[in-house]
Amino acid sequence: MKISVLGAGGWGTTLAILLHFNGHEVTLWEYKRSYAKALNRSRENKALLPGIKIPKEINITHSLSESCENKHMIVLAVPSQFIRGVLKEMKRYDFRDTIFVSVAKGIEKDTLLTVSQIIKDELKNLSSTNIGVLSGPSHAEEVAKKIPTAVVAASRDPFTAKQIQSAFITSYFRVYSTTDILGVEYGGALKNVIAIGAGIIDGAKFGDNTKAAIMTRGIAEISRLGIALGAKPETFSGLSGMGDLIVTCMSKHSRNRFVGEQLGKGKKLKDILKKMQMVAEGVETCRSVHQLSLKHKIETPIAKAVYTILFEEKDPTKATYELMTRDMKAEEE
Repeated sequence: MKISVLGAGGWGTTLAILLHFNGHEVTLWEYKRSYAKALNRSRENKALLPGIKIPKEINITHSLSESCENKHMIVLAVPSQFIRGVLKEMKRYDFRDTIFVSVAKGIEKDTLLTVSQIIKDELKNLSSTNIGVLSGPSHAEEVAKKIPTAVVAASRDPFTAKQIQSAFITSYFRVYSTTDILGVEYGGALKNVIAIGAGIIDGAKFGDNTKAAIMTRGIAEISRLGIALGAKPETFSGLSGMGDLIVTCMSKHSRNRFVGEQLGKGKKLKDILKKMQMVAEGVETCRSVHQLSLKHKIETPIAKAVYTILFEEKDPTKATYELMTRDMKAEEE
C-alpha cells in the first residue's frame, strides 16, 4: 500500500519505519520545512530516536500534496490539539478511497471531541467506515528497537479494523482488532491524565501502595466516564485501557508521568513544559476530562485532583490527603 505518516516525531518516525519494512511505500510528512530537510540529510531523528536510521526509501517531505494524493492510508501522528489545523489544510484532496488512522491520544479542548470525531467533522465527505485508530501500550523508543509490543486497531467497520491490523502487524508488533473505536480512544486519552497523577505520587515520594491505588481507581474512573460516553466496558480491561495505563504510569519513557513527577517535586507546570521536547497530551486532555465529567455528571476524583494541581497550583500532598479523606464508598462505585 501507499501510506503517508503525518508527523515526524518519535512515534510517527517509528511507525513510518515499521510500515516500510512491512513492504509499504511510505511518505513521512514533517510540518517544519527546515526539519524535514535536516531529517532527509541525516536520515535519523537524533533528538527523539537517536541511533535509529530512517531507510532512504522513505520519502520525507514538507509537502502536503505529496503526502495526501493517491494514498491508500494516512496515519495521523500529530498531537491531538493540532490535528484539526492539519486537516483543514487537507480538505482539497480526494480521500474517498483512503483509510485514516489516528495514533494520537487526546481529546480536543473546547469541542471535547476524540480524534476520529475531529476527522469526520473536518473531512465531511469521508465515510466513518474509513476512519480508524491504533492504540495501546507502545512507547516509540521500544518499538523502534523491535521490542515485542501489542496494540489494538479499531474502526466502526470490522473490515477497516482488519485492514489497519494487516498493515501494521509484524513479528514484534502484534495488532488486535475491535469495533469499539470510542473505547479505544477514550482509554488512550484518559489514561494520560491518570499517568500525571501517578507521576505526582513518584515525585512526592509516596510509595508503591499509593501508586497502585491511583492506577486501580484510575481505571475505574476511565471506565465510568468512557461508558457514559458510549464505549464498551470490556475495552477498558484491554490493551488500550489497562494495558496503556500500566505502561504510561510506570515507564521512564512516559512524558505524562514525567510531568507529574516534576509537579510532585514542587516544580511549576509552565517551567516543566518549557523544557520538554515532546508534547505531554495529558495536560490539555485533563481540561477536557474535567469538562466532560461536569457535563455528564460523572465522578472523576483523581482527574479532578490532577486538574487542581495542574491549573490551580494546588499542593500535591494536600490534594492526595483530600482524595484519601473523601466520604466512604463501595468499591464498585
